[in-house]
Amino acid sequence: MTMTDPIADLLTRVRNALTARHDRVEIPASRLKVAIVRILKDEGFIKNFKVSRDNKQGQIRIFLKYSDRNSPVINGLQRVSKPGRRVYQKASELKPVLSGLGVLVVSTSRGVMTDKEARRNNLGGECLCQIW
Repeated sequence: MTMTDPIADLLTRVRNALTARHDRVEIPASRLKVAIVRILKDEGFIKNFKVSRDNKQGQIRIFLKYSDRNSPVINGLQRVSKPGRRVYQKASELKPVLSGLGVLVVSTSRGVMTDKEARRNNLGGECLCQIW
């Protein structure tokens, strides 16, 4: 099976694991996926993650986070830019997700960052996904 959208695969695996109330989920690793998962950790959406290398491409183990009432911290994951329709925005066009409660992950010329960092650095780029 050929995967045409690895970011959508990452988001779907996390969404499915949260729905099934799993403690962790494993996904195939890539530098872009590690950057997205690092943003999830920095913003407090997941507990932690671990990258393990093997002879192939490696695995990212994501430890999911739940609230005191056993509800997922992540309420929604949405892919914005897709292989069939790329979405690019200037720094001035980047709007906060849910009035700042969510995060827009942007791929800029200086790496993958949140919408807040991109606005602060006056950088635009490809809007990869929204997390809230």
